[in-house]
Amino acid sequence: MERLPFITLDYLREGTRRQRWAYHNLTDLGIVEILKDYTPLLAGTVPLDIDIATSDLDIICHWQDAQEFTNTLEKHWGERPDFRVYQTALAGHPTVLVRFRQDDFELEIVGQNRPSHEQEAYRHMVREYEIMQKMGPAFKEQIRGLKRNGLKTEPAFAKLLGLNGDPYRAVLDYVV
Repeated sequence: MERLPFITLDYLREGTRRQRWAYHNLTDLGIVEILKDYTPLLAGTVPLDIDIATSDLDIICHWQDAQEFTNTLEKHWGERPDFRVYQTALAGHPTVLVRFRQDDFELEIVGQNRPSHEQEAYRHMVREYEIMQKMGPAFKEQIRGLKRNGLKTEPAFAKLLGLNGDPYRAVLDYVV
């Protein structure tokens, strides 16, 4: 399989208009530099070019100390519009989730005490990328259409692929 373009943000610089705008926003915020100790990865629909107007930017991080991670986020972005911090569990893992606005985007920074590339959001994105590589541009446009009509990403993939059960698990388990 080819090397995935998602390890750095470089691919966004030459991407779609919205991907270039995301790159500009993330660069202006210093996301990669400030969060470098937390192995930040951009996940979600913008990297895949299946985003819609309301799509957010998801930054996945790996922390060793949840409070230190939270302090870093509050220090750098605590004054941003709509800044909120949540302590929760995702997929059974303690999670720090921060949301705030930057221009046209809502940013969501998600940190867990496990490697960024092992977290579900990143794994879903990689699997969806693989599926779209196989299925082609018409499939990608169908996904966008379902998202515009209110479906979340994984349920849209599951619907088009005819997958049953939990769409989040089914997409991860789908054999490309």
